Amino acid sequence: MIETKNNTLLSKIEKSHRENYGIRKRQFCFGAFLCIVMCLLTALPACGNLAVSSEAEQRYAWPLGTASPEDTVTQIYAEAFAEEVGRLSGGKMKIQVYPNSTLGGDRELLESCRDGDIPFVIQNTAPQVTFMPDIAIFDMPCMFSDIEEVRRKVDDEDFYGLIEPVYQKGGYKLLGYADQGFRVMSTNKGIRSFEDFKGQKIRTMENSYHIDFWKGLQAAPTPMTFSEVYIGLQQGTIDAQENPYEVIVSNRLYEQQDYLVETNHLPHLISLIASDSFFQGLSEEKQEILESAAKHAGEEARKASDERISEKMEEIVSSGTQIVTLGEEVWEEMQKASQPVYEEIEESVDSEIVRAYKE
Repeated sequence: MIETKNNTLLSKIEKSHRENYGIRKRQFCFGAFLCIVMCLLTALPACGNLAVSSEAEQRYAWPLGTASPEDTVTQIYAEAFAEEVGRLSGGKMKIQVYPNSTLGGDRELLESCRDGDIPFVIQNTAPQVTFMPDIAIFDMPCMFSDIEEVRRKVDDEDFYGLIEPVYQKGGYKLLGYADQGFRVMSTNKGIRSFEDFKGQKIRTMENSYHIDFWKGLQAAPTPMTFSEVYIGLQQGTIDAQENPYEVIVSNRLYEQQDYLVETNHLPHLISLIASDSFFQGLSEEKQEILESAAKHAGEEARKASDERISEKMEEIVSSGTQIVTLGEEVWEEMQKASQPVYEEIEESVDSEIVRAYKE
């Protein structure tokens, strides 16, 4: 079972090397690949052995997997982390970033990280709910109206001290959070009042809390694979969709929409996690380097997110799509309509985590 997983992982890494460096550098890639093979063969059954030993010289780059494209805040987060780890360790600790689902999609990355096949993963929190139900706390809609409030909350010592053991119980080491701002709505119908949400056929992720939120707004949520969203908007299968600005612009979804409505209903958090067995197998000095690098990378990613959102908004407006800011009255009605979702989440999430998040 473990051998099969490692073979799959290794084939993906080998393919990535071929694509990145080309045929002329095959010899180099093959050498790097053989190095990874030797390391992973000694990594069974857990990735704690990937460290070779706490004090031994690292002879290969630890993989960090994401399911996001290169031109994203996720990639900025990953690269900033890898670079800072290298700097703080004097080049002795090396991390190689594999974006674009090279090592698997969100679910595969989570499973591989938990099982010890991939040391590091950066991804949105939404896919993690299946593995760790308490992470659904981040699916509570309309809790925050300012992204800085969200950042202060996830960094808060009390809250972080409660959410960190959730990851550890799941087999992960939480190293921190960054974000892509809030999720917003794009549509072909101007939203000026709460009643305007009624009947909107909006694409959502396959997340029951997200679906129930939009039902509470009397919209018609439609779970759909993201790859089908652009065509769905183009053909009128759906009227609207919701995502952070970066996703909307990078996939040019605004081309099929007349309005972008700043619903800001959920923060789009990005987590940096490590395999807990891998992390615990490192020396205290190396653990401290990873934690320090993660903090630095989170700050860099947040700064980049703020800058990029401003740029994305300019691009949307210049295309002719109108950005709509909702009034306080509409926001309050959205919060009121979210109460059943709060109750749902409170039933499945630890009460102390709920208390700390809502304070």
